[in-house]
Amino acid sequence: MEVAVIGAGPVGLMLAAELRLGGAEVVVLDRRAAPDGRPRANGLGGRIVEQLDHRGLLGRFRAEAAFAGPFPGFPFGAVPLNFAKLGRSPLHGLMVQQPRMEALLTERALELGAEIRRGHALVDLGTVRGPDGDYHLDARYVVGCDGAHSRVRELAGIGFPGTTDGELLRLGHFRADVPLFAATTRGWDRRPGGRVLVTSLTPGVVIVGVREVTPEPPGEPTLDEFRAALRRVLGEDLPLGEPLWLSRTTSSARLATRYRAGHVFLAGDAAHVFPAGGSALNVGLLDAVNLGWKLAAVVRGSAPESLLDSYHAERHPVAARTLTQTRVQALLDRLTGEDGDALRTLFGELAAFPEPTRHLGELLRDADELPYVPDLPLVVDGEPTRVAEVMRAARTVLFDFADRADLREAAGPDVKIVTARCPDAPADALLVRPDGVVTFSGDDPASLREALTAPGR
Repeated sequence: MEVAVIGAGPVGLMLAAELRLGGAEVVVLDRRAAPDGRPRANGLGGRIVEQLDHRGLLGRFRAEAAFAGPFPGFPFGAVPLNFAKLGRSPLHGLMVQQPRMEALLTERALELGAEIRRGHALVDLGTVRGPDGDYHLDARYVVGCDGAHSRVRELAGIGFPGTTDGELLRLGHFRADVPLFAATTRGWDRRPGGRVLVTSLTPGVVIVGVREVTPEPPGEPTLDEFRAALRRVLGEDLPLGEPLWLSRTTSSARLATRYRAGHVFLAGDAAHVFPAGGSALNVGLLDAVNLGWKLAAVVRGSAPESLLDSYHAERHPVAARTLTQTRVQALLDRLTGEDGDALRTLFGELAAFPEPTRHLGELLRDADELPYVPDLPLVVDGEPTRVAEVMRAARTVLFDFADRADLREAAGPDVKIVTARCPDAPADALLVRPDGVVTFSGDDPASLREALTAPGR
């Protein structure tokens, strides 16, 4: 086996699909006997939406989404950002709950030929415990997509420094026919003992959150415990209805010291956890898109082993930058008293101006500073198309906008050549990696050849 992916959550499944597109054999191992039905995430936003378009998956996700399109606004911690004044929203989203995401990504990975084994737990980096006993894991590479408490990260000896908050979040989904919004304000309602959230993303289902500074009790969360927490913070009971899912978590801010240890890699929550902002899944799925084509190219023998070092070099700074902005969001949410009020007031004043709003919106969209190919309108062989249509096969592409035979020759046989007309072309040609990163923009064949041999090409 060429690659073993540990964890069949969205990140592991996305990685499996990317590896198969690149021609690598992959097995996904998950200790759970069945998919997790809990709605841990409620949607996606930012650049990952564009990447789903590149892979031909956007239509599937839109068909399942309660909302799909540009967000008119978005919360930055406790400060609402209004994108309407920008003319064009920097942040597009898909409101699809995590169980449906996993089902769609499972479908895609299986279509492409990935193998998924459920009920198989990693014992060590060479041993798996399955339903029929232990067996040897003979994989050239292992990727830990197994969450914040990653067994892969532990076995690889990779540090995970950071901080853990003292505030406990209880979250519940309830079947309720009566709206609860009259009981609280929209968004997080601040009370002396903590905060309460009441919202809904699905008709007939209400999401209730309670935050308070308290130790996490042992055992699984219960409805009585949830009601007691609500009563302490809100000062009254709410007609919650039938509980569909209860959870409790303590938020952390942590970043792995490295994303690679020899033949072992980390992606998603195994590599980073953020204390606020809903960024974790977006960043994790983009980890998968970055790593997938690189691992596949190396196992196929079309790229040197050194290419894999660019995964940490490119994705670790993205997580570090995301950790910075989510720490600020958490502080805006959590800080109490006059200091908290002053901080939120000043941020709110800054957010009234277009440029700070645009900057924060772009940061929420993606903290990656690499140049990505724009969604240009193209005409290829007389037919209109888009860049996203060309990127479906996850190959390196040379977009030749000036009918330059010398540039096409310099690209070589391993690059897909697309000769296109484009009135908005930024250069004679663009060389675009399978993950959408532009590695060459210009008209010089020698520079193009140099870009094809550079690290992270």
